[in-house]
Amino acid sequence: MTAGELRKTPLHGEHVAAGARLVPFAGWEMPVQYEGVAAEHLAVRERSGMFDVSHMGQVGTRGGDAAAFLQHAVSNDVTRLAPGGAQYSCLCADDGGILDDLFSYRPDGWGVDYLTVTNAANHDRDLARFGELAAGFDVEVVDRAPDFAMIAVQGPEARAAVAGLASAELPARMRASTLEVAGARALVCGTGYTGEDGVEVLVAPADAPALWRALAAAAVTPCGLGARDTLRLEACFHLHGNDIGPDRNPIEAGLGWCCKEETGFAGAAAIAAVRAEGPVERLVAFAMTGRGIPRRGNPILLGGEPVGAVTSGSFSPSLGIGIGMGYLRAGIAEPGTAIEVDVRGRRRPAEIRAKPLYEKSA
Repeated sequence: MTAGELRKTPLHGEHVAAGARLVPFAGWEMPVQYEGVAAEHLAVRERSGMFDVSHMGQVGTRGGDAAAFLQHAVSNDVTRLAPGGAQYSCLCADDGGILDDLFSYRPDGWGVDYLTVTNAANHDRDLARFGELAAGFDVEVVDRAPDFAMIAVQGPEARAAVAGLASAELPARMRASTLEVAGARALVCGTGYTGEDGVEVLVAPADAPALWRALAAAAVTPCGLGARDTLRLEACFHLHGNDIGPDRNPIEAGLGWCCKEETGFAGAAAIAAVRAEGPVERLVAFAMTGRGIPRRGNPILLGGEPVGAVTSGSFSPSLGIGIGMGYLRAGIAEPGTAIEVDVRGRRRPAEIRAKPLYEKSA
């Protein structure tokens, strides 16, 4: 691969054959849509959809101090991560800034004690941070990204579609199991990024195309990054680089629930200080009450005065209105507060809403 050349996932040929619109994303050439963002979004909400998330990274940790090391590295309480479990956490800088948000799994039979999934754009930095924090621990930090392709299957019919291809019962939510899926050895995880039921399936890169085709034959709709973004925004899931980043503390981002400062993880003292004092700003969700679709960077106004900016914004296919998230001063970040968003120079009415903006039906 030459300098500046986009990387391709093992499913790139499937996307090209399906006529996907491909775009650069975090150094990869990825499908942004197939049929269209709204259609793919609603397929996930109403039936099932699948996403190529093979651009995500994986970091393995193993050794006598693997648990103690991970407890030091990430914000959640790793002692509560049982075999076959999954856990969400933040990887923080020493000043409490969010370097990434992560899922860690405790799998069996994959050559590591823990497997942590990183965001694509942050993988190399996360791997370096893990290596830095490993000093003094009997642990080996291993880059496992080349070993996996990853497909997320999401929606009310997603689990049934995967179960029809699986050798045994699928894991429950926030659990992980080693199964055969469409004849391939797979780590199946009860996690996702859409607000719907589903699983994320990790397989060897060579096995990914056959699995993708088997899921398509089971009537699972191929979906691109566009629908993945609108789905996660309706669920108020954070996007690193937009809603969270090194300049944001987990407390102001609403991620205090996955930060257990008593474990002494790197950055814990800074986060504890913000928790004790209260954050200056908080990440809020909002919905437009009139016309307008908010976009990242649009000013948020109260009484005509700027009080924040949109970090994520889009049209919501499920709700039929513009929605978004952004940081506001803590004292005005209450649901029901009327605000305005400056959309292309026009002040559009909006209202702070409770999270999530959309919840799947029972």
